[in-house]
Amino acid sequence: MGEEKRRRERQEEQSSPESYAGKPSLGEAIELICSLISLSHSIKVFAVKWQTIRNKLDELNSGLTAAENCDSGENPVLSTVIWAIIDTVNECYDHARRCVDLSYSGKLLMQSDLDVLLAKFDAHIRNLSAIYQAGILTQQFAIVVSRPGLGACRDDMRFYVRDLQTRMKIGDTEMKRQALVAFNEVVNEDDKYVKIVVEIGDIISLLATFLDSLEMEIQEESAKAISVIAGFDMYKSALIGAGVIAPLIRVLECGSELGKEGAARCLQKLTENSDNVWSISAHGGVTALLKICSSGNYKGELVGLACGVLKNLAGVEEIKRFMVEEGAITAFLKLARSKDESVQINSIEFLQSIVYGDESIRQMVIREGGIRVLVRILDPNSSFSSKTRERALRAIETLCFSSLGTINILLSHGFMDQLLFFLRNGEVLVQELALKVSFRLCGSSEEAKKSMGDAGFIPELIRLLHAKSFEIREMAAEALSSMVLVSRNRRKLVQEDGNIGMLLQLLESEEGNSGNRKFLLSILMSLTSCNSGRKKIVNSGSCPQTDSEPCSVESGILECAKRRRSAFHQRSLQVQNGVVPHSINALSRCMLLITGLGKDMYLGHAVGFNAAIFTFQ
Repeated sequence: MGEEKRRRERQEEQSSPESYAGKPSLGEAIELICSLISLSHSIKVFAVKWQTIRNKLDELNSGLTAAENCDSGENPVLSTVIWAIIDTVNECYDHARRCVDLSYSGKLLMQSDLDVLLAKFDAHIRNLSAIYQAGILTQQFAIVVSRPGLGACRDDMRFYVRDLQTRMKIGDTEMKRQALVAFNEVVNEDDKYVKIVVEIGDIISLLATFLDSLEMEIQEESAKAISVIAGFDMYKSALIGAGVIAPLIRVLECGSELGKEGAARCLQKLTENSDNVWSISAHGGVTALLKICSSGNYKGELVGLACGVLKNLAGVEEIKRFMVEEGAITAFLKLARSKDESVQINSIEFLQSIVYGDESIRQMVIREGGIRVLVRILDPNSSFSSKTRERALRAIETLCFSSLGTINILLSHGFMDQLLFFLRNGEVLVQELALKVSFRLCGSSEEAKKSMGDAGFIPELIRLLHAKSFEIREMAAEALSSMVLVSRNRRKLVQEDGNIGMLLQLLESEEGNSGNRKFLLSILMSLTSCNSGRKKIVNSGSCPQTDSEPCSVESGILECAKRRRSAFHQRSLQVQNGVVPHSINALSRCMLLITGLGKDMYLGHAVGFNAAIFTFQ
């Protein structure tokens, strides 16, 4: 009873105006809190309870620090709150000491006491927040905690984040905005701040609530902050757990354009993981995103981001079907004509994504003019970027090469001339992709091979046999080996005097049993079926010998020899008897290089290959 009486007397003293002159300062309250936090780290029991208490103390500390330069004599309401806080801190200090000394009377009683303390600290935080929101403390009273410098310790960084959190919670609109701006600065510049934010936890929930703010600047800054955190795969689950999806979609529906950009950027990062896709759909995100893409009312940055989110969502079959039913194909073909690079690229990638492996959607895109749209992007006279053209080529490869009918539609739009242009003049990535598409095109039909030969592809493929990149050389050789299966293309290749010698020289320079060597040999073997080709091979310069190991091309030579053996029987006998014409010697040495055979096997295989060469004699 005596203690209860003293408590009432102290409350009466605190509530009297005369008591303000003798009350402790904010600095003293902050010092007590810091001391208690330090002591709590020594406690080995009730770890979870004390960690929660430390979090509340951190929050109170930040709130008091924000108003430390306020003259408490001018703010009696604040003084009352400070007295109450100090009382609770002193009470908590007593419990902390007993936990350190293990001198408490019982676990259940101590747990109950700690729960009571937590409730008191929550009440103090609410009271302090109410003081700020009522304008009793405004920005003019608040001390701005200095941002830690580079290399600052983790405790300083954590304290700074706590201070920003307090300003976001209890400050007026301007204080909240400034805290969010400062928050975005630190999380953009140092990843360690992001980790601290996730560890504190409450900040993410606070940012999620700001997405519904009627103050557009608050909404926009919070969307930026969430987008930064979403850039870390390990923290995406924390965002989902804090419930950011629904408010982000509400921003897409009702926010400012800048806010919508931040929300779309965040959703694009979150949907890189397919686990989050259904959550977007469940909250109406697909409809909101399609509206942004199809309305024509938004800038390229936002539309490009919305396209990117929808592309991620299209990986789910049911969502893809819904998009198609809602008119996504028409909308995205329109966007593919945009002059904004980001919009074009994202729309093309979306179309490529939805047609992949789906014949019915592929046919819909073709019927709505998809091939024509993509071919126009490749027009050399247009101003589209190389990156956009690269995406268009990839989309054409996905869209058109599954049937001969679509290839014919593609060629009817002048695609072959454009392909040849980029094979000649394209930047490295575009040229390499054009070469890949050329190879697929020449493998589609004999008519395609003939058309490519007539269009002038052979000289370009021969030129690319000298490219620095092994992959480009091999792809060019493979495409050329396919094209010379057509007789008119063989004649075109042979007509250029230097081509045969160049092919033999390239064959000599290739090492080992490489794929490129195989394709070069295939080209030469095809040329032996042409009289002029055989003559030019015979008349080509000699090749040096090598002692390399045998390679797989031997089988090709022997097969050719079998086909020609009867026509060359007499010359075979001459060679076996040691009568070897000079031209046969030169070719035999060349074939020794090609096959990599040892000298003891030289004569027999030279005869075999020469059988293919001299049938015309």
